[in-house]
Amino acid sequence: MPIVEVSGVAVVFLLIVAVLVAFVTEVVPNDVTAIGVVAALVVLEPWTGVGAGAAISGFANPATVTIIAMYMLSAGVQRTGVVERLGVYLAEFTAGREFRALVATVCTTGPIAGFVNNTPVVAVFIPMVTGLAENSKLSPSKLLLPLSYAAILGGTLTLIGTSTNILASDFARLLIDGRDGIGMFEFTGLGAVLLAVGSAYLLTVGWRLTPARVPVDSDPVAEFDLDDYLTHLYVRPGSVAVGLSVEEFDDAHPAVRILQVRRDGEAYAGPHSDRVIEAGDGVVVHGPLQAVAQFRREATLGRRARETVTEETFESSATDGMLAKAIVPDRSPFVGETVAETGLHDYHETSVLAVRRGGDLFRTDLADRTLEAGDLLLVRTTPASVRYFTDTGDLVIADERALDRLADADIDEIAPLSPKTPIAVGVLVGVVALAALDVLPIVIAALAGVVVMVVTGCLTTADAYDAVSWNVIFLLAGVIPLGIALESTGGAAVVSEFLVATDEVLPTVGVMFVLYAVAGLLASVITPVATAVLMIPVGVSAAAQLGANEFAFLLAVMFASATSFMTPVGYQTNLMVYGPGGYEFADFLRVGGPLQLLLAVVATAGIAVIWGV
Repeated sequence: MPIVEVSGVAVVFLLIVAVLVAFVTEVVPNDVTAIGVVAALVVLEPWTGVGAGAAISGFANPATVTIIAMYMLSAGVQRTGVVERLGVYLAEFTAGREFRALVATVCTTGPIAGFVNNTPVVAVFIPMVTGLAENSKLSPSKLLLPLSYAAILGGTLTLIGTSTNILASDFARLLIDGRDGIGMFEFTGLGAVLLAVGSAYLLTVGWRLTPARVPVDSDPVAEFDLDDYLTHLYVRPGSVAVGLSVEEFDDAHPAVRILQVRRDGEAYAGPHSDRVIEAGDGVVVHGPLQAVAQFRREATLGRRARETVTEETFESSATDGMLAKAIVPDRSPFVGETVAETGLHDYHETSVLAVRRGGDLFRTDLADRTLEAGDLLLVRTTPASVRYFTDTGDLVIADERALDRLADADIDEIAPLSPKTPIAVGVLVGVVALAALDVLPIVIAALAGVVVMVVTGCLTTADAYDAVSWNVIFLLAGVIPLGIALESTGGAAVVSEFLVATDEVLPTVGVMFVLYAVAGLLASVITPVATAVLMIPVGVSAAAQLGANEFAFLLAVMFASATSFMTPVGYQTNLMVYGPGGYEFADFLRVGGPLQLLLAVVATAGIAVIWGV
């Protein structure tokens, strides 16, 4: 092999190692790392063979454009209220029974996720599922992990089920002679088997392995261990607070946040209130004990030692203040900002009381705490702000109280259907049909569907752009040229030689199983998209060297990348349920590890039987 080629392979391998380390450690956001790859590939063009045109080709890749369009189509369908309406029917179906709640969660999420992007599906289902758990006297932890796993499994049903499927289709077009991508329902049969096997696991073994981390009917104050951070005080005669508005009093003491003022059995939400404080008023404040003690002395306040602050404190009918749990989604504009920079307090009348990140719980110095995707926030907020966050998607409200009224309220009030519902659903069906019948390429059908949704008013242009997880798009567009470099320099062939070496002790189907297992492990550590980009060329090259079915090996990587269960960081939906479920990192390995191994066996065998090796 010429020296320049060996050097090129070495440079690409070093770049891949650096990218993997950056992905795992997240020293910078993954999408930023991916864009850095684009620049590095061009700077190192003499070794990588990737020029400026090839380096930015990921942005024009059909897979990238298709994924953008599918995000928009999913948003159009989601805004019709169909998913929320389904939640109402599921609540009626479960009738407060534990196993019915589990069946309803698993058996509805999967099929829906086959056609609608699973991230917004999980976002909508989280409060619904916590409501089902409450009605069934069940820990929400027992349902949230199955919710995420079922959504992931549903992504294996169709070509549009997940971004890795669309990406694999484009790789099939580029790497396999005679292939023009993958059909809409070409692998649906095997996907349905995986969904059935995975669902059966979740309803049996997985149910027993899933821990009940969050207690049934848990009070958020106790759940976030805030007993020492929420205090009942009262205003003494002569206090400096007398005559000030709640907002003025709050602004004068930034170390302590006034959450509520109580008078004559009524409660008034703070701190954004112009109500004038009077002697005898009760005041509920948030802050560390030392700061609260200093606040009491400076403001001449007394403490009501016998009164503890609970969720009920904020649920008085006389105030619009409420406690709520909220998840920071991956595409939230708040990611990377400190709590102070988000403007939650200043513009949304929302006070952050605690932040849970995996096993870590932060209750002090919150204003300077930088938010990350997957963070679970406990906030004191208002219904108007909850509605805003729900409409914009800036935060995912993981609060079951909105579902408490299901039994008494009219269904059209709880989950109203948009007049555009038939159009939006019809457009999605039309896109699927046009692509499945090969009338139009999936990328063109999806873009046409977006145009129809915007023209018919199902989706505004602003909503369409907001629906896209642009960090995922930049990640995808950034790592695609890395796959090009891996293939063009011969790096994929080098890696595949190690895989092919296992052919001496394993049959060809065994080699494919090893490929599946390696891809699955990678997807659990880095992103599924990055795994597909790096491993599909390796799999196809290995199949070519073995004289095996290249398409079968490509499918193995596709399914492995799309079914990542073992860590909360491997798939966005896992990260979304991580905080609300109160899970530990090991819970994903305990429940998801056996499931991933089971599906590796089933998928490998299924591919071998249906497509041959």
